[in-house]
Amino acid sequence: MHEKTLNLGNSCFPFRPHFNHTLGSTDIPGRGINVEKRRGRRRSGRGVLFCAVMSEPRMVKKNKRAAANKSGKTAAATGRPRKRAGTDPARVAAILAGLDAAYPQAVCELTHANPFQLLISTILSAQCTDVRVNQVTAELYKKYKTPQDFAHAIPAELEQEIRPTGFFRNKTKSVMGASKALVEKFGGVVPRTMEEILTLPGVARKTGNVVLGSGYGIAVGVVVDTHVIRLSNRLDLTHNTDPKKIEQDLMQILPQSKWIQFSHQLIWHGRRICVARKPRCIECNLEKLCYAKDKTV
Repeated sequence: MHEKTLNLGNSCFPFRPHFNHTLGSTDIPGRGINVEKRRGRRRSGRGVLFCAVMSEPRMVKKNKRAAANKSGKTAAATGRPRKRAGTDPARVAAILAGLDAAYPQAVCELTHANPFQLLISTILSAQCTDVRVNQVTAELYKKYKTPQDFAHAIPAELEQEIRPTGFFRNKTKSVMGASKALVEKFGGVVPRTMEEILTLPGVARKTGNVVLGSGYGIAVGVVVDTHVIRLSNRLDLTHNTDPKKIEQDLMQILPQSKWIQFSHQLIWHGRRICVARKPRCIECNLEKLCYAKDKTV
């Protein structure tokens, strides 16, 4: 039998074909390659031209299946929860149930008596803790009680009064600008739609969701702050870091009736248990549902 040179893609190698008359094919020993024999019209010397069809070797497929089975057995052996799709409805429902059990009374922690005070407090809360904002507004709302009061405030005085919240110059402009817009466009009343509330100076979608959700009980979206960003990624409910995209992801997997409460519960959980550094996973009732890379247990 003559040796022939077989060209497979960019490689050529000599081989001695073994004919399988039953299957009408030629096997190349040791290479897991099946060569369909097709008699060509042209002949080169004494050899017959062959057309090769390369398929994935059987051993490669077998090894892939073995690796997949091995990884599954490893997860079961270690007692870790099998990784399911983060937005699997059953998993999302379990997370919501866990948050309800841990924080049934979770509410917005910014102290306010009406939607207008909540609007001002939310503007002041940018890059500042709710505790500090509540300390400042406890005295602030005694002096400024209405949108008209803030609209006609003396900027230099207001700056010093809200200075502890940080970025006090920009916040003064936003507070006074929003108050003037409320007086001039909405009769001193905070609007009840996202489209209208976004026309106020210094107000973005997060502030709008806080005011509409906690001030009026209107669910038009999900509040996404630093805690919600961190926890929604840890819980594999989103792979985004942009607040707008995260909000859209959460709105798609959460029932609308949970939009308001979910953000409060996640914020509470982020402040008390699932903190940024060294989360207290041993105290977390969602630990079995979580497979975050920075888990501490």
